[in-house]
Amino acid sequence: MQKISELNPREVWTYFNQILAIPRISKKEDQIIAYLIGFAEIHKLKFKLDPVGNILISKPATVGMENRKGIILQSHADMVGEKHAEVNHDFDKDPIEAYMEDGWVKARGTTLGADDGIGIAASLAILASKTIEHGPLECLFTIDEESGMTGALGLQPGFLQGKILLNLDSEDEGEIFIGCAGGTDTLATFKYKTIRVKRNWEALRVRVGGLQGGHSGDEIHRGFGNSIKILNRFLWNADQRFKIRLSFIFGGKARNAIPREAEALIMVPAGTLELIRVYFESFVQIMKGEMETIEPDFTMTIEQEGIPEFAMRRKFQRKLFNALYACPHGVIAMSQAIPGLVETSTNLASIRQVGEDSLEIVTSQRSSVESAKQDIADRMGSLFRLMGASVRHSGGYPGWKADTSSEVLKISEKVYQELFSEEPDVRAIHAGLECGLFLLKYPDLDMISFGPTIKGAHTPDERIQIDTVDKFWRFLLEMLKQSPKSS
Repeated sequence: MQKISELNPREVWTYFNQILAIPRISKKEDQIIAYLIGFAEIHKLKFKLDPVGNILISKPATVGMENRKGIILQSHADMVGEKHAEVNHDFDKDPIEAYMEDGWVKARGTTLGADDGIGIAASLAILASKTIEHGPLECLFTIDEESGMTGALGLQPGFLQGKILLNLDSEDEGEIFIGCAGGTDTLATFKYKTIRVKRNWEALRVRVGGLQGGHSGDEIHRGFGNSIKILNRFLWNADQRFKIRLSFIFGGKARNAIPREAEALIMVPAGTLELIRVYFESFVQIMKGEMETIEPDFTMTIEQEGIPEFAMRRKFQRKLFNALYACPHGVIAMSQAIPGLVETSTNLASIRQVGEDSLEIVTSQRSSVESAKQDIADRMGSLFRLMGASVRHSGGYPGWKADTSSEVLKISEKVYQELFSEEPDVRAIHAGLECGLFLLKYPDLDMISFGPTIKGAHTPDERIQIDTVDKFWRFLLEMLKQSPKSS
């Protein structure tokens, strides 16, 4: 059986296979940074770290290419750590278990990390090569792109020398991106008090699962189910009918992923146990009917549990249910300038316990219009404040305004046409890229973004299409070869 490291182009897949073995979830990139430092030392390449932890590895131009504009290949060092609930995997120490199936490389029950491990691998393959032609080259590996873009935020003027930046963090081969949405997070913290649970109550654990999840930028328009919204819809209605009590609620993990799983522990009066089971079965059938096309694997279960000691006070519980029910999720507006592009969206990403008496709800907002991004973030903040939460905004980053006159864009369109006898699709993306932040520090950078085809990013269904990696690689090498001369 063919190994991943034996796929074509072998030099890229060899490094990708090595990266799979290195834990590197966001904010825990020490091992991948150490690996990159070791790589630079082995290949006798100059490298430097900045105060926030980004690493830059440089390589002189090949003979005859010294007069070309300096190019920066940029990818992010971290990955999203998501897994199916039943999978035993520790993202702090376990390697990703990858395998090949039907023309794709996948992972066994976890995120694969092709976002953006394949960008790292391609950069390393170029840095290690003795034959690839290129001008002055810098490879920038940023930290924490997935959970806050703190690497790009902390990048300082003067750290980079190149004039052209090729961002290797896009996920649709054949598409060249020249713009992206900006984003921010709205976090609501609810303080609450508890009461002791009476003995004449029964406890039930309700779980939602089997949803596709997905990237909260790239796939927000596809209408995938949100586990928190579905769970809360049941809880809200059950409370109206049976006056349930809530002890615990949890759902979602990553701020930039549509939540796939959620669960709650509730109490019901002993005499209503069978009634609520009947209502539950009716509710599940309604949800399956609503989502039969988009979420065929949706599951929802209810199981009897031991009675917990405490439950939330009813007044707070109802505020929480109302806040989650009213909280918008999905597309807010489509672009009027670019047909088919989502302009503004919001993602109800997670709810979790923080301390003994606090719940935190995390939502993320995106927009290609800065004022619209601020507006939807303010709307979210207003909603949660009305329900008694304290609110803060974090992780803000600007969008990347499309530049159709870009020199590197014109070269990329020409190169793609020459290589594959077809025109690339030039477009903006609703997902967030670090490019907008780079422009704040380096306003004269000429940038595009591209990559192979990756599906299911930020979910355990993440996979990378094998044959598109070869096209991505050939395109990248030709872009280096045809880089413009310095003026």
